[in-house]
Amino acid sequence: MRVGIVGAGMSGLACAEALMRRGHAVALLDKSRGAGGRMSVRRLATAQGEASFDHGAQYFTLRDPGFIARAENWIASGYLAPWPAAGADAYVGTPSMNAPLRQMAEGLPVQWRARVIQLSRQGLGWCLHLETDGQIEVDAVALALPAEQAAELTLAIAPAMAARAGSTRTLPCWTVMAAFADRLSTPLDCWRGEGSDPIGWAARNGSKPGRTGPETWVLQASPDWSRSNLEAPEDVIISTLLAAFWDRLGQAPITPIAQTAHRWRYARSGTEGSGAIWDAEHRLGLCGDWLIGPRVEAAWVSGTALAAQIMTSL
Repeated sequence: MRVGIVGAGMSGLACAEALMRRGHAVALLDKSRGAGGRMSVRRLATAQGEASFDHGAQYFTLRDPGFIARAENWIASGYLAPWPAAGADAYVGTPSMNAPLRQMAEGLPVQWRARVIQLSRQGLGWCLHLETDGQIEVDAVALALPAEQAAELTLAIAPAMAARAGSTRTLPCWTVMAAFADRLSTPLDCWRGEGSDPIGWAARNGSKPGRTGPETWVLQASPDWSRSNLEAPEDVIISTLLAAFWDRLGQAPITPIAQTAHRWRYARSGTEGSGAIWDAEHRLGLCGDWLIGPRVEAAWVSGTALAAQIMTSL
């Protein structure tokens, strides 16, 4: 069987790995330029060299037995390491957060910059329609997408499935990235915001193992603040979060040598609770962290679970 997988984040790559181990072919499509998604890295040029930022997921945990086994390979290969500053069970990709995804993608037939805009039936299988007017025929489809995007793609062909995805909302997140000429004096490498603080999370990116370059900080706004300011101009977001940052540190502002912001419309997933959704009759399924909870580990577990359901039915 040839399975079309839309989305090459953690859940899509995990689903593809499991299917290919059992001899199934996959057509893995993603609209991005490369591996990363919400584990991606942003790079900025500065007078002190390139500054890099893990501007999406900050770390992840290892609790599921299957995920632990998969992570052991990343650790042995140098793609994953503990980050004690965030907790005893916090791990990060090395030298950047997307390193495990890049390792997974290297062994899979991923087509980057391939945006799927429509699904249609093709006999007993499916046709994936690309934004570039291309088409790909497959026997089954797995959508490894945020809930809102999965709902949009399935609305016309599987309304009940679309309703389940549409009822699980994803929270947004504004992220500010700032690089500095010198190390900031705070002894803290990361912290969570409290109460009405617009900053939900702040981290010294260079405190993570394997990082190089100038002093870098990632400031992620709280979900409520991000939602209230979702359409605000980027410069307003940067100035507001930096002001809150200096207030928290209790020191006078320092001008960054580079700064930017990124708006994640789909950042923190909801919790639908199914683990994975598979319609064996129509050979159509959904996977992603939103089917379990907002964790990188949940994305892997969901993708692997969907692959198991596909293999059982086929």
